[in-house]
Amino acid sequence: MNTTETSDSWEADYQGERAIYLRFGSSEAVMLPEIGGNLIAFRDHERGFHFLHEPSPDEMESFKARPMIHGIPVLFPPNRYEDGRFAWNGETLQLPVNEEATGNHLHGFLYNTPWVVDEYGHSRKESHVSISITIDEDHPVYQLFPFRFSITLRYSLSSDGLMQHVRIRNHGTTCMPCLLAFHTSINAPFTADGSARDYRLKLTIGDRWELDERMLPTTHFQPLVPEEEQMRDSGVYPFFAEMDNHYTSVSQNGRNRMELQDTKSGMTLIYDVGTSYKQWMIWNNGAEEGFFCPEPQINLVNAPNLDLQIAEAGLFSIAPGEIWEETSRLYLRQTT
Repeated sequence: MNTTETSDSWEADYQGERAIYLRFGSSEAVMLPEIGGNLIAFRDHERGFHFLHEPSPDEMESFKARPMIHGIPVLFPPNRYEDGRFAWNGETLQLPVNEEATGNHLHGFLYNTPWVVDEYGHSRKESHVSISITIDEDHPVYQLFPFRFSITLRYSLSSDGLMQHVRIRNHGTTCMPCLLAFHTSINAPFTADGSARDYRLKLTIGDRWELDERMLPTTHFQPLVPEEEQMRDSGVYPFFAEMDNHYTSVSQNGRNRMELQDTKSGMTLIYDVGTSYKQWMIWNNGAEEGFFCPEPQINLVNAPNLDLQIAEAGLFSIAPGEIWEETSRLYLRQTT
């Protein structure tokens, strides 16, 4: 692909929902602003590759009811919080307990909240869309998370793949916790005629956190099994066992990323996330072939409630007027 290829952007329907489409050469991406700002599709039409797990037409209703395992949902705050509460700035925040089995709050409140389309467009070098959500006293989320802030997401499609730029600005008068992750759902296989058995997953993990019966960290680590060591070092079949695991991230060669190699085609999908993401969650749908979720996460699960050093828990704040931002990229590389 080169920079002279056709670039385009437009608004259209996606299975009955408003969508913004991006096109660059043979690549296409689809954004659903009103379903949590979910980047629901990333495709290469020329090769027949579908990189993200998209809902089929008969899955749309269940997807809208719980848009977790398709596309790139925004989790804020991410993952589980014990009894739905945590302390911050001397006050206790109470989130709804929405996971009955564990008695925890799960995955925050932005993955199904409508976002605003700020603009979309295209040039010779890329197509792009920017969306945002602003939380203040007039927004329902403020009752759960009483901070004034905005989040802006910009996705751009170019010869360098799909780039995500996320920016959080604190508009309030007190420090706010920066708690964010993306429940990215990756197809394996991503080729039309591929087999998951031909795929090898590599992830820049460090230690695996021990989780209790409520899926909350105990603050202790567990030894990696041999397949997890392969996942860290050389690559492993993504469905070798059921995974709903939480790991520290340890950059390799200056990069914090997932690599998914299709050994048959010789193509590797790279999900290069920023080093601000100090944790990885990985969930593989009960080891059922088809898709899995490598989730870059800033903070440890239940971080504000744990007796850990701030850096170890990935827990940091954004001061009044400050901006935090990070970029990630999905792209293909020929490896054999």
